[in-house]
Amino acid sequence: MRTKRCFATPMVALASAVLATLFLIACQQTQQPAPAAESKAASTEKVFVVFEGPWAIVDDPKDPNTVLALAPKTKLHRDLYVAASNDSVLAAGTYDLSVPAHAAAFSGALDPSFAQAKIDAKSLQHALDDKSGRYVIRLPKPEAYVAAKRFRSRVGATYVPEATTEQNYATQVSFRYTVSTLNGFSLAGTPDTGTFNPLLLQLETPAIRFAIEPAVPESPTDMCHTHSREAFRDTVKFLGLTLYVDFPNDSAGCHKTDVQIPREAVQSAPFERMFALLGRDLTDVQAASVVGPAVPDKLTSLAQRGTGNTVWDLMGAVYFFHTGGGACMAPILFLTTAP
Repeated sequence: MRTKRCFATPMVALASAVLATLFLIACQQTQQPAPAAESKAASTEKVFVVFEGPWAIVDDPKDPNTVLALAPKTKLHRDLYVAASNDSVLAAGTYDLSVPAHAAAFSGALDPSFAQAKIDAKSLQHALDDKSGRYVIRLPKPEAYVAAKRFRSRVGATYVPEATTEQNYATQVSFRYTVSTLNGFSLAGTPDTGTFNPLLLQLETPAIRFAIEPAVPESPTDMCHTHSREAFRDTVKFLGLTLYVDFPNDSAGCHKTDVQIPREAVQSAPFERMFALLGRDLTDVQAASVVGPAVPDKLTSLAQRGTGNTVWDLMGAVYFFHTGGGACMAPILFLTTAP
């Protein structure tokens, strides 16, 4: 009897040890999914690459997996710059934006708020080859195109564009990418003159901007959106297209002075024309003569018309060329190539 009791005691101890081990394994297996869930959540990040200014977007004819953003370089605008947490000014040229591994590319119909047009292959190639007169950004096709800003206008191949074309068109567009990391965004390229050192873009916030701002901001008191009309004219001319933009809420007299319509150049004294534009008196713009009133008299006249601080703010913008705001209200164009 005493021998049997000694044999059972080690068996109980062994069974207890086995049960304890199984219990620990079960606990570990139960706790494992939590880190996996955290890892999955951390692997998803949406990044937006925003284009602001007189841009046109088209599929790269040489690579079905990439897309091109094109814009003319004009005196109406300041130089292109790219901005993330760091930034850089870009000279006219061709640049490539590298994006880390991302979700599948966009497929399907575009949002109707994007103005669309057709361009023939020859005109597209001519725009791409227009050295010193254009910017080209090549980047992977995004998973989505998102309207970042809209403004009501009309677009058509005849002047004045038909009322049936009126809608809130996208004037800024975001390319959306879903990535696993904010590291790996970089810009390399070949400016038409000089050199460009590859730029590693730092993204503390998930956004990159390619912006071309007006040299002189468009005034909110300009009832004709003169800058936006002129910027659109330069863009379609650069692309070899015949298109016009109109703004339905502008005054009826704007069609008489629309810069999209060729007409004899108006001769005017530099100060007279500048003051007329600042005061947004279109009659003065047309009637400004070679020899005009003295500058102080014109300043007094503008002040008496009650233009307020806007005139002085715009004069500051003319002088320093570093004032933001007043962005182009003309639609960004999405192009499809035709044979």
